[in-house]
Amino acid sequence: MKTIDYYYSTRSNFTYLGAARLNAMARAHGRRILHRPILLSVTMPAIGGMAFGERPVMLRNYSMRDALRCAAHLGVPLLREPVHHMGPVELPSGIVIAGQRAAARGDAGDVDDLSLRVLQALWRDDRDIADPSVVAELCRSAGFAGPDALIEEALSDAVQAELKRNCQEAIIRGVIGAPTYFVDDEPFYGQDRLDYLERALAAG
Repeated sequence: MKTIDYYYSTRSNFTYLGAARLNAMARAHGRRILHRPILLSVTMPAIGGMAFGERPVMLRNYSMRDALRCAAHLGVPLLREPVHHMGPVELPSGIVIAGQRAAARGDAGDVDDLSLRVLQALWRDDRDIADPSVVAELCRSAGFAGPDALIEEALSDAVQAELKRNCQEAIIRGVIGAPTYFVDDEPFYGQDRLDYLERALAAG
């Protein structure tokens, strides 16, 4: 099965805005999403950019205003300033990687749905996606049995090493922000480029 390589931060509002649509596109075109969570604090400085928290206040404010405009246009609920916006990334990123590994083993559960639920929990519901009890609930909702074991795997050295490899791979491939999608090695940066991505899927 052909794939879509999906580089993103589990704390990115723009990633959240495009996540449900990406899932629908992948299903419609028979593509498997390869989830590649990354840490923008690692990838952005390496390409000469800045992590969100280090950007000038005016730029951060504009970015949020633009996200709210996009949300209104798409009809996707988005909180302006969730209390839990900033926080640890090891568990929310690791749980997606662990979910993808579980799916590869043939275990029950939908990693595309899990990824979406993590993003919704933060940007729609303002839940703490670094809280194991919240993550366990999200795992169960996405069809994963034994969420405690999945959380343990998410925080394991092997999964956290994969998260680091994703960052290095993103830098090598020229990922300039989140979300970035690759279709047959062609990059598309930003949820506002999903129309172009869909045309690429239809052509391929």
